[in-house]
Amino acid sequence: MPRAVQFIRSVPRWLWVRSLAGRWPEIATGSFSCLQFAEVAPPPLPRPNWVRLAPRLSGICGSDLSTIACKGSPYFSPFVSTPFVLGHEVVGEIVETGSATPSNLRSGMRVVLEPALGCEVRGMETPCRPCAAGQYANCENILRGCLQGGFQTGYCASTGGGWSHASLVAHPSQVHPVPDALSDEEAVLAEPLACSLHAALKAPREKEKTLLVIGCGTIGLLLIAAYRMTGGQGRVLAVARFPHQAEMARQLGADECIGLRPPAALYQWVLERTGSLDAGGGIYQPELGKPVVLGGADAVLDCVGIGPTMDDALRLTRPGGLVLLVGMPGIPSGIDWTSAWYKELRVHGSYAYGWETLPGGRRVKTIQLALELLAASGGRLRPLVSKKLPLTEFRAAIAHAFHTEQPGNFKTVFDLRV
Repeated sequence: MPRAVQFIRSVPRWLWVRSLAGRWPEIATGSFSCLQFAEVAPPPLPRPNWVRLAPRLSGICGSDLSTIACKGSPYFSPFVSTPFVLGHEVVGEIVETGSATPSNLRSGMRVVLEPALGCEVRGMETPCRPCAAGQYANCENILRGCLQGGFQTGYCASTGGGWSHASLVAHPSQVHPVPDALSDEEAVLAEPLACSLHAALKAPREKEKTLLVIGCGTIGLLLIAAYRMTGGQGRVLAVARFPHQAEMARQLGADECIGLRPPAALYQWVLERTGSLDAGGGIYQPELGKPVVLGGADAVLDCVGIGPTMDDALRLTRPGGLVLLVGMPGIPSGIDWTSAWYKELRVHGSYAYGWETLPGGRRVKTIQLALELLAASGGRLRPLVSKKLPLTEFRAAIAHAFHTEQPGNFKTVFDLRV
């Protein structure tokens, strides 16, 4: 029987991991965690038009790590079905077609998975409002239709997931052929690049605008690349935790990058580079708490999603500017929302993707655009896949993914080809 990395529902285990994994990360994958490397049967095709995929590479996403460490919000717990096989960043091969599969999908094709499980995938005759508008990642029928609950493949017991030798199943709308010139290592970046594209296309694009990207993990780096690859001309400032992230941010299009600094030093750096000091802005110390700022960037994109970075994003955005929440936030604390009110900020979330209307008017699926940009990039993003490990070494792979402080460590993927 093939094996897969499954997440099981257990409140005692969830509480155990949540309380201790921050101090001892190995607990998140240990014997009393919510993970198991189990023998699983290949999932059946839900409908005759579905296909079966054998994963080739499957990435470890920040949201996967949050799930494994049980440190995120329980917000999504009603919207998943367990046990589910993890893995929603997938490049794989079609190994089975159904009796009604469209003729353009054939066994042997290399494809990228689009994981959202919206109305079309679930076989709903009448789409919900978000799906009708092309925003199927926000589907309101994620507990209905021909599948068990789940907002994405990788969080649904019916579909299987990428961290598996048992295959997974996908609706025809979820699979996108990979151009021949694209390596598996580049193609597995299509899903996270699509997430970053969805955010980057919301940012101001004019050259006189300044963007501040907080956090240069994989999503932050891909966001910088996506902004430049889609013609964004604004000045891009970036905050990176580690030197190798800062260097990569500059290579992918950031104009300047800074490492972690105390709030006052970071605020001074941003105000100097946005022209805020010359325009009357400044930094002021209230009786309690962090400094407050007059001035700031036109848009601040928080790719971390923790209280301190979200608080900095609010403080460092100019009046009337845009705060874009890209990182998965969980339940952050310590955020002073006064600046959002006082400066009339536009605070906007950015989750997954769907259809995009590009500046030139073209309408395209985000993940299709991601594949096109990867194919045109000349391998520029390939170094972001920095570690490949077999599924049997899942504990080592997850541990490596947690330790992004190691030089050159960007994204870890499972190699299902071995």
